[in-house]
Amino acid sequence: MAGRVALTNADDDRTVPAQAGDDIEVTLTGYRENGLTYSWSVPASDSAMLHRTASGKTPRGDATARFHVEQDGTATLSATRHCRPGQGHPCPLLVTPWKVRVQVN
Repeated sequence: MAGRVALTNADDDRTVPAQAGDDIEVTLTGYRENGLTYSWSVPASDSAMLHRTASGKTPRGDATARFHVEQDGTATLSATRHCRPGQGHPCPLLVTPWKVRVQVN
């Protein structure tokens, strides 16, 4: 029976188990602070074993993606958070990575 694995900002740097046929849903939440918006890129996989079936972004900086687990193996899901400046507000020069290893057996 296929399952569902839900991942969020808090899952950064974790290894999560999954099974072939599962769906993995990633929801990364951006935020706005002091005239700056911290936005996520759309999550991506480094392997064809996780097939992205849906994705999206919001103006607030959130990003989502759904992946279908095609086969056994190990893959990494990743995204980056970056700053979008508001008028008159310079961004700090930093990018925050998010990464989760998916172990399928």
